[in-house]
Amino acid sequence: MDTINVRSLMTMTAWADTSTANHIGNVPAGYARRVTFVTGGTFEGERLRGRVLPAGGDFLILRPDGAMHLDVRLVLETDQGELIYITYVGRRYAPPEVMARYVGSEAVDADAEYFRTLVQFECASPRLLWLNNLMAVGFGSRSASGVTYRIVEIL
Repeated sequence: MDTINVRSLMTMTAWADTSTANHIGNVPAGYARRVTFVTGGTFEGERLRGRVLPAGGDFLILRPDGAMHLDVRLVLETDQGELIYITYVGRRYAPPEVMARYVGSEAVDADAEYFRTLVQFECASPRLLWLNNLMAVGFGSRSASGVTYRIVEIL
């Protein structure tokens, strides 16, 4: 199998107040740990739409070379009131001048950085049980107000 088939699942935007980030410092692995809490957001796709609840965060590691290891946990609420737990891990890297724009909460074009995530879902709603059995990939980009992911499910 040389190709991977995907289908668009949703576009999700998450907002965070980076000024209130918790800088844990250098942890035993030798990297700097930072925790940023998500303050809200939205998601929309053909089969899903709703809002990102202010009930999660990004527990990220900053490597000495400027790359980031993402570990994100969020709660989504559909427009029908269903709750979805979403987790994703990923990598984010760009040249130092681009990463400096990220640190300054500036917009960064998706083509200027490598920003990918592996996404999983958990939910109990009978209508959305199909989410529990899929893996997805997210392609991220940074805006001035937050992060936007184009998420595709792997078929």
